[in-house]
Amino acid sequence: MTIPRLLVVDDDPEMRSMLTQFLRQNGFIALLAATKADILKHITSERVDLILLDVMLGDENGTDICQSLRQEHDVPIIFISALSADHHRMRGYEVGADDYVAKPFNPNLLLARVKAVLQRARRTASLTYRRRTQRFAFDGWVYDGKQDEIRAPGGYQVALSQRETGLLKVFLANPHIPLTREEIARALDVTGESDGSEATGRAIDVLVGRLRTKIEQDPKAPQLIRTERGVGYVFSSDVEVRDI
Repeated sequence: MTIPRLLVVDDDPEMRSMLTQFLRQNGFIALLAATKADILKHITSERVDLILLDVMLGDENGTDICQSLRQEHDVPIIFISALSADHHRMRGYEVGADDYVAKPFNPNLLLARVKAVLQRARRTASLTYRRRTQRFAFDGWVYDGKQDEIRAPGGYQVALSQRETGLLKVFLANPHIPLTREEIARALDVTGESDGSEATGRAIDVLVGRLRTKIEQDPKAPQLIRTERGVGYVFSSDVEVRDI
């Protein structure tokens, strides 16, 4: 249920704008960066699932940045570069890149490569931690991923529908991140409800309203699932993830 968070690193504002718009239209959260300092700020303060890294960043070099990042971080990295010779590609793989896409590129091809790298990363994590289940704690509530049940601060179990549980998982995976109704619909993987239509927005509003009646102390003045004006919704509680 986690919405992938991609960091677009390019010193060309036009390219950054084009890429971020395309990625957001295809269900990703796109973050922006132009320098190594920007990258470090993002990956040390928030979750980043994949980095799209330009090789030539003004006075900085993307391959050097990738090599440096690999000393402490295992976030997947895809190089995007106008340098397409074989030795440039080989250098990219040598410093730890997961893929290398040459400019100019077909956006749909890039999308396929992004999905493939993310899938490999998930598969590796799944194989490594396949026996681990998690418990999510927030504002006195606890959601047990193994039992697929949620308990209120008083310890009693609250019944959620399958769709309400899915929505809760989306929020728990993306705390403090404003999510549009379309992003929520895509994360729920609901066919026909992620087309950006008014009907989609209403369906998500209804679902959010139902979940609020289950977990909010006062659904008419929600403190956990807040409405973000002009955007959608944000889960405003810290979430503690515990291995069980």
